[in-house]
Amino acid sequence: MAKSSRNSKGDKYQKILDAALKVFAKKGFYSSKVSEIARLANVADGTIYLYFRNKDDILISLFEVEMQKVIDRLEEALAGEGDPRRKLEIFALTHLGMVDSRREVAEILQVEVRQSSKFMKDYHNEKFIQYLNIIASIVEEGQRQGLLRADINPDIAKRAFFGALDEMSVYWVLSTKRSFSLETAAQQISRCFLSGLLADKAD
Repeated sequence: MAKSSRNSKGDKYQKILDAALKVFAKKGFYSSKVSEIARLANVADGTIYLYFRNKDDILISLFEVEMQKVIDRLEEALAGEGDPRRKLEIFALTHLGMVDSRREVAEILQVEVRQSSKFMKDYHNEKFIQYLNIIASIVEEGQRQGLLRADINPDIAKRAFFGALDEMSVYWVLSTKRSFSLETAAQQISRCFLSGLLADKAD
């Protein structure tokens, strides 16, 4: 957890996170140094530690900020749509669209956070749970409407759907040659997923 001074969310705090995003994306989390982040942010090395305990803490804070942006974007994209089947496709399109449009952020969220042992073992990832629960709520909505199978556990479904999107996101970040578009990937992932979720009477 970061120090209480992060609550001020001041200009230097944001400058440090912006610099960390660029350094982590360019050099990788493991190879990056706090001094490099400080230099790019144009602050003294010691200033970093007024806001963050260590490099892992910077990564966790960066993850939280960027995941909130992802959640906000998803909720905005889903607003006004009443069909949960369409919501799943919109979710996939929005998720993968952000991978393509925000490559540095995507690399941090998809690759670099997994290089931090603190993140993987000790961090209680509330933002990620919130993200997964958006999927679960769509599944539950479809079940209430009789469109999706009632025997599917939403908690299992949300992780299965995320797993497919996550694998495609990692592939998109790490690959240089691709034979299909992200739009095609999003549509086909959501369709494959829905084929197993649709209730028998759903059109």
